[in-house]
Amino acid sequence: MPTDTALKTPTDLKSNATKSVAEALNGILADSYALYFKTKNFHWHVSGPHFRDYHLLLDDQATQILATTDVIAERVRKTGNATLRSIGDIARHQTIKDNDADFVAPDAMLAELREDNLALIASLREAKIIVDNAKDNATSGILDTWTDEAEQRAWFLFEASRKG
Repeated sequence: MPTDTALKTPTDLKSNATKSVAEALNGILADSYALYFKTKNFHWHVSGPHFRDYHLLLDDQATQILATTDVIAERVRKTGNATLRSIGDIARHQTIKDNDADFVAPDAMLAELREDNLALIASLREAKIIVDNAKDNATSGILDTWTDEAEQRAWFLFEASRKG
């Protein structure tokens, strides 16, 4: 069996539509991994008077982000397409920028992660239009959940960063 059809999962969705869905989801998957790793990076390196609160907040958020990755990839596969295969593949698809700085102040960490979550929300909303046009109801419903989760993360990061 040729490799291009070996992984074809049967679906009633039109192949052109599923390619668009897969492209959108693979971009979200790449950004989810980038955001997960950045959130864990900041979790590991946060310091200062709010250490415990920020450390726990970032760990909770990273866990939530990582939990979406398998579901995203499986949605791509259920539509008969291939998903990301490597760190290099993630790097080629991600739009969320890495942060390799030796030190990032806690307030800058929260602000950067808030902006990254807002960017992810924008991608999720764009994907919603694509999956709705493809009549992919299952992915559409899950996108609503992921959008709500990202909105909550952005909100928590905003509130945690407010100066009282």
